Amino acid sequence: MGAKVLERFPAGAPRGSWPAEEYAARCRAEGKPATVVMDLKTDAFLVVVPARDEE
Repeated sequence: MGAKVLERFPAGAPRGSWPAEEYAARCRAEGKPATVVMDLKTDAFLVVVPARDEE
């Protein structure tokens, strides 16, 4: 199963700020099944959706 990255956010956001989670919530409100995952290699939070079969 693959995933498509919608947006990347640096992990160093100010304390109490969750830009990746906020972006994912907006995507979910639009009907996209967005999830936030951590990319340890690049130290970033990724907002992803499942890749569709035709991609």
